[in-house]
Amino acid sequence: MEVDMSKNPPPTSHTKDFFATPALSLSLAGIFRHAGAEAANMEVEEGDEGSGGGGGERREYTVEISSENSGPVRSRSEDEFEGEGGEHDEDDDGDGNGDKNKKKKRKKYHRHTIEQIKEMEVLFKESPHPDETQRQQLSKQLGLSPRQVKFWFQNRRTQIKAIQERHENSLLKTEMEKLRDENKVMRKAINKACCPNCGTATTSRDTSIITEEQQLRIENAKLKAEVEKLRAAVGKHSTGTVSRSCSTGNDQEIRSSLDFYTGIFGLEKTRIEEIVHQAMQELIKMATAGEPLWIRSVETSREILNYDEYLKEFPVENLSSGRPKRSIEASRDSGVVFIDLPRLVQSFLDASQWKEMFPCLISKAETVDVICNGEGANRSGAVQLMFAELQMLTPMVPTREIYFVRHCKQLNAEQWAIVDVSIDKVDDTIDASLVQCRKRPSGCIIEDKSNGHCKVIWVEHLECQRSTVHAIYRTIVNNGLAFGARHWMSTLQLQCERIVFFMATNVPMKDSTGVATLAGRKSILKLAERMTSSFCHAIGASSFHTWTKVTSKTGEDIRVSSRKNLNDPGEPLGVILCAVSSVWLPVSPHVLFDFLRDEAHRHEWDTMPNGGPVQSIANLAKGKDRGNAVSIQTMKSKENSMWILQDSCTNAYESMVVYAPVEIAGMQSVMSGSNSNNTTVLPSGFSILPDGVESGPLVITSRQEERSTDGDGGSLFTMAFQILTNTSPTAKMTTESVDSVNTLISCTLQSIKTSLQCEDG
Repeated sequence: MEVDMSKNPPPTSHTKDFFATPALSLSLAGIFRHAGAEAANMEVEEGDEGSGGGGGERREYTVEISSENSGPVRSRSEDEFEGEGGEHDEDDDGDGNGDKNKKKKRKKYHRHTIEQIKEMEVLFKESPHPDETQRQQLSKQLGLSPRQVKFWFQNRRTQIKAIQERHENSLLKTEMEKLRDENKVMRKAINKACCPNCGTATTSRDTSIITEEQQLRIENAKLKAEVEKLRAAVGKHSTGTVSRSCSTGNDQEIRSSLDFYTGIFGLEKTRIEEIVHQAMQELIKMATAGEPLWIRSVETSREILNYDEYLKEFPVENLSSGRPKRSIEASRDSGVVFIDLPRLVQSFLDASQWKEMFPCLISKAETVDVICNGEGANRSGAVQLMFAELQMLTPMVPTREIYFVRHCKQLNAEQWAIVDVSIDKVDDTIDASLVQCRKRPSGCIIEDKSNGHCKVIWVEHLECQRSTVHAIYRTIVNNGLAFGARHWMSTLQLQCERIVFFMATNVPMKDSTGVATLAGRKSILKLAERMTSSFCHAIGASSFHTWTKVTSKTGEDIRVSSRKNLNDPGEPLGVILCAVSSVWLPVSPHVLFDFLRDEAHRHEWDTMPNGGPVQSIANLAKGKDRGNAVSIQTMKSKENSMWILQDSCTNAYESMVVYAPVEIAGMQSVMSGSNSNNTTVLPSGFSILPDGVESGPLVITSRQEERSTDGDGGSLFTMAFQILTNTSPTAKMTTESVDSVNTLISCTLQSIKTSLQCEDG
């Protein structure tokens, strides 16, 4: 079955689309909204041969554009270059004829017509670096010489880049002035500093003075301590006064920070509806606007939020006073997902389905309270308070807990909008400084298309406190990529592809080898999905787990956690030990992913087959990319009682290879179509991320941002192993078990490095 997973552009964006092709990655036509209007009268100056070509098509022609150059740029035709050089000195005969000759040699300027510029702008949006064939075709179409077309494109690229650089320089200058002012304020504060514990002045001249402000600070600290004690007591003895539907059914998931929100819905319903209505309007604007609100980077092809323009469009109250400094993360992405619109909307309204749709991103999800059920069967207008814990697939990156109101609304017959917005500032009794992450209007616009697929535009806009992150993940987290729109969009597309291939009844034989029946195929895919979800649940930094740090035999950090399975038939009963290690490898993510998922290379790193070759018994496609597949593998060399179930997944953001040993008898039953819910699996596997997905911040703003210092490119590689240490649930984790899994991680990592020839990495 052929499935078209191509992406579509935002409806009104000035950039054509989001395709990740080399040509389009440099497209930034019309940096600002008025650029198109200027282009209608633009006259472009052509460079000489040495400036534009010779060496290669991508060599940029450098022209000087001053910061005052907002008017039209002159353009000279090709014949203007004939005879230019130092010859005019020889024409001066001393009688003033030289001046006449100069006038004669002065070239006429060629002004491009509006139609010519429009045609070149159209091609520029598709390909800022046209090849020789495209230039020849365009020159014939417009009646221009190929050189004129060539230099117009060179100057257009340079003009766009200069505008962007001037804008960034202006922001940096503003930031420098702000930093200077902050420095002065901090110096004054240091001179008047007081001890945070006792409130007494730290400077020698004020040691005997205790001001009224210092006394208030002491009293405030005591009151806060009492409040924390009361909150802890309420958390222990509360029987749950707030109605909620929990995705896991475990009361331990309800965090004490939930108490911060118990008073919100004592407010009038009209006030909450006003907030979500404003958030919906902002989301629609953020999803559909082009320049100057969103600017596509020439270097990375990412859309960057112009934060100064955002503040002009949506004034934001200054929330920074009295609480830690926060960073802004904003991103936008779009694509086509193969799922019908009602089912996709329902997955956002139900916390359990929402969590299942994004297993690698959401470790917890709850509907805390329902404000409005919405109208009709599709529940248009529904408003509900939700809680989510967001994670990366590594314990080295802290999770993010977010409380927000979700509003789902049908805009017209073909479009829905889902907006999430935190409302912790609605009630003055809520201490917003205790909320580490809040959502500004975020969400998606879903447009129904034909043949059961939808176009989705996703906007993610967060305000977060900076937290301590391991060095190898600092760039991807601080740049906003870890929890950005691309991550959400890529995961949604992957899950929808999995659903399509699960439901398909006409899968070609080459995409479903080794399984005779459709029921068997569905049972295997369902088991593999549960295995991968369990893997994602087991290796994150969620409060489900208590991680202990140990050092491997090769020097890498390992996080170890144990849990007890008492009654879940999907996992072995007893004490389960999970060990996770994340490292950087100087290997391309695609190379690493293909190496790990290929059964021909499995014996090079997996200790289970004891170094013997492995062959595939069954292979089932679950996505258009050949890397998205489920396979069943066995050892060639000898008879054994176990097979290996492997699920490999890849998308534009992340790749995973998850596997688990399974009993042959049970697996044969699943292959015949039996229910796989009681089949026991204990997954291990790998998560692979590009180390520098893209560089630079996701927001252009006057605030200081950390710049990416990515190297030549490698992989952020996380490997996780789970073993059953004892079949008795009352047993405890032993030192021998930790040593055993430590050896397993060290040997596996060393084998991978050796096979990929990156020992020095």
